[in-house]
Amino acid sequence: MEIRPILASLRKHRIPAILIVLEIALACAVLCNAVFMISKRVSDIHLPNAIDEQGLVAVTLRGTDDKLVGSDLPRNLAALLGIAGVKQVAVTSSLPLSQNNWGWSFGSSPDSVISDKKNINVSLYFVGAGADQALGLHLLQGRFFNADEFADSKFDTAPLPETHVVVVTQRTAERFWPGQSALGKTLYSMPHYYSVVGVVEDVLRPNINTQNTDKSYEDVFFPMSAAGSKGALGFYLLRGAPQDRDRIMRDAEQKLAELNPAAIAKGTTYLGIRAKYFADMSSMAWMLVLVCAVMLAVTAFGIVGLTSFWVGQRRRQIGIRRAVGATRGHILQYFQTENFLLTSAGVLLGMGLAFGINLYLMQHYEMDRMPWYYLPCGALALWLLGQASVFGPAQKAASVPPVVATRGIG
Repeated sequence: MEIRPILASLRKHRIPAILIVLEIALACAVLCNAVFMISKRVSDIHLPNAIDEQGLVAVTLRGTDDKLVGSDLPRNLAALLGIAGVKQVAVTSSLPLSQNNWGWSFGSSPDSVISDKKNINVSLYFVGAGADQALGLHLLQGRFFNADEFADSKFDTAPLPETHVVVVTQRTAERFWPGQSALGKTLYSMPHYYSVVGVVEDVLRPNINTQNTDKSYEDVFFPMSAAGSKGALGFYLLRGAPQDRDRIMRDAEQKLAELNPAAIAKGTTYLGIRAKYFADMSSMAWMLVLVCAVMLAVTAFGIVGLTSFWVGQRRRQIGIRRAVGATRGHILQYFQTENFLLTSAGVLLGMGLAFGINLYLMQHYEMDRMPWYYLPCGALALWLLGQASVFGPAQKAASVPPVVATRGIG
């Protein structure tokens, strides 16, 4: 296919050609960044979480007396364990994705204090006895807490419990002691220090870090006695079969309300907590999908409209080409090649624009750098869209018989 006649024709229709190139460039820039943002959000929404999400139910009590809540915990837990289908109950200070974050910074050096810039910030989970089984934690190394470690752990005058043992997640262990076993190592935030007795599979923090996924798993578990919790153990956990979780949640609310008439019991499934946390992120992803769909549709209609207009304008040119021997395939190929050239110019400009938009979002909105392969993928999508959009008008032009075309010359 000779490209020179196509270029000469485009020079004659310079303004429409420039407009379609700019439209494709804008579509390419928006498409690349929007698809990258969608994939990032979908990836965040599906972050793995090493607890039994399917069978877990959480119930909170509001309006209890902090001075009595510790002594009420054993009674409430015993009652919850009696609910049909409940396999394990426990209490904890927070849950992954609950947005109830209690953070602290630790170092691996004995002289580390909370204000050290080298320290690593982690989320703290204070857990009662049986929480490992209630959450469905997966122990990778070491052990969970002994009964005496729960009994000796309590809050006094500091915001950290008076205990000296902790369990960390795999990602936390790698961050503090890369390439080493964390067992027996110590976390310091003087005057507090804690020895690692176990490592569990990665559990999400109450709030995830969308800029660095690894930081979303930096948690530390502390044992906590009911009597010394001072109301910090606010989440009752019940683990059962997934098909029983809704009934268990209702029964747990009723049971706690009966035992604590002055308080308000509110239950939810863990899947409900996860869905609530990612609701805005999910809405944003769908909105971006809609933006992409509208952008591609507008681009496709623009190509169809412009090509149809050009076909009408070039009936004389088509007639002459058909009269001198051009086949329908030649006419079809002509318009497809013309669209390919316009789309190529658009995607080249669009890839540069997409890169610039990504840099701007990185600087002003803490976006991640877009991987390079989004650019050729976006270009390929627009090439395919352009060829699909031009096919109808091109086929219409190719179907014009030479006699009819030449009749229009006069």
